[in-house]
Amino acid sequence: MAEKPTKKRPNKLARKIVRDNENGARQAILEDLFFDFHRSRRQVYWMNFIRGIFFGIGSALGATLLITLLAWLLGQFADIFPPLADFINHLIETMQHRQ
Repeated sequence: MAEKPTKKRPNKLARKIVRDNENGARQAILEDLFFDFHRSRRQVYWMNFIRGIFFGIGSALGATLLITLLAWLLGQFADIFPPLADFINHLIETMQHRQ
């Protein structure tokens, strides 16, 4: 029986070192790109703060428009489907009595 030639495989530690080196190189490239676009951390924090404010305002406006549209559609269907109108009136009365 002929023995198969064994290829030397890097052990677990060697693979981890290679992977960490590759990840470190990727991280260095990303940091270089990041610092090319942004001059300081303060600028990054300021832009993220402004972005968060606009995201919050946009979310609130979008939710308001969506709820308004949904209420309008339910109002249109209430004329076509009277049991739905009765159910909506019951919900409104229940909410008003709890206040």
